[in-house]
This record gives sequence, structure tokens and C-alpha cells, in this order.
Amino acid sequence: MTFAQSTFAQGTFTPDLLAGRTALVTGATSGIGAGIAQALARLGARVHAAGIGAATCPIPDDLGLTAHELDVTDGEAVAHLVGACDRLDIVVNCAGIIRRGDEHRPEVFEEVLAVNLTGTMRVCAAARAKLAETVGTIVNTASMLSFFGGGLVPAYSASKGGVAQLTKSLAIAYAPDGIRVNAVAPGWIATPLTQALQDDPARAGPILARTPLGRWGTPSDVAAAVTFLVSPAAAFMTGVVLPVDGGYLIA
Repeated sequence: MTFAQSTFAQGTFTPDLLAGRTALVTGATSGIGAGIAQALARLGARVHAAGIGAATCPIPDDLGLTAHELDVTDGEAVAHLVGACDRLDIVVNCAGIIRRGDEHRPEVFEEVLAVNLTGTMRVCAAARAKLAETVGTIVNTASMLSFFGGGLVPAYSASKGGVAQLTKSLAIAYAPDGIRVNAVAPGWIATPLTQALQDDPARAGPILARTPLGRWGTPSDVAAAVTFLVSPAAAFMTGVVLPVDGGYLIA
């Protein structure tokens, strides 16, 4: 069942919820970012889906979605893409990398932070003026590892902890412009990034055993939370880091 089918069937979101709005989603060429970009488009938004490999990114024919090649570590490219948008109502920062087992090397550590943390800040800063014009909103992508450490992924953990604090800080700084800044913190989501874990019973078993809802999350689960945060229903919410983890953090 697709995001659109599951949520519309339950009456959660109306199909025109985001009609007339323009969104920029980074990291939108695969996994969670792609799910978010498609969900926003299905709800009526014009979506700029940006990321590495955009030229080969499969886009459903029925969506008002445009793919853009973007490396969030390239300040000029970020500024160019934001400047090319006639308006911006929604920005979702989902670009991220992980280098399991290799992040204790300082040069790899710096690479991961450059994408996950500084890249998020770079996009927020570039988009601020346009978002102020529309009283728009930002959703960043934090993680379970915003809340606890990961011995194999010190850079990823540090970057996602930084994203959580960045979200809170920008929520304060951007509030005078009317811009809300929140974040989602996905748990174990079934994407190509976690495929090796899903395929290994010895590793998947403990993950599912600790997850009270007893399953892997999906990009649609995260997209639904993002949709809520960018909707009028969350109009008095800013600086929130919202776990989407099936209860993993509390178990």
C-alpha cells in the first residue's frame, strides 16, 4: 500500500493539503528523502527533489516533481538552486551519508559532518529569505543517534546530535521571520541504506525485539510525520525533534 493510498483511505490528509505550496527536499533521490518528496507532491505541492544521482532518479509520471542534481557541500550550487525557486514554502533537509566502521578516521569524520550537519545549515541559511516571504517551514532529519551514541558511527552520531541542536537553535533564530523549524528522528527504516541489516537475522532480530511496534519503519511513516510538521496542524510547533521509531527509544 502506498503512502497516498494508506493515508487518504484513512482520511488523514486531504489530497489538496499542500496545493499552491513549493517545497525543496534534499537527499530526495532515494530512501526516506524520495518518500518525503513524493508524499508532498501527492498532496499538491510543487516539489524540487534534489540530490546526488538526480538524473537517474525514477519519478512517477503523475507527480508535480522536478529532480535536481545537488551536492549540499557545494555552497554555490545550493545558492543557485534556492535562487532558481520562484518561491519556497517548505524545506526538508534529508541529505545524509554514513560510513560505518570508517568514521574514526578524522578525514572521514569531517566528510560526514560536511554533508549531514553543515549541509543542513547551508540549505537553511540559503532558504531563509524565501521562507520568510511565505512564512514557511523547515523540517530537518535527525536520528535515534541524536539521543545516544554509536560506536561504529561517531561522525554520524555527532552530526545527528548536531542537527537536533541546530534545529532548536534555528527555531529560535528564525521565529521572528515566522519560520518554524522542526526535525524528525527516524528509527530503523527499511531503505537501501539498511538493507544489509534487514537481510541479516542476527542483526535484524535484536532491532525488531527492541522495537515495541515490532516492525521496520518505512519511508512513508517518516513522510507522514513530515507532512504533519509542515501542515497547519503544527502551526504552534517549532524546535521539536519528533521520533518516528516505533518506540525504539523508549524500550
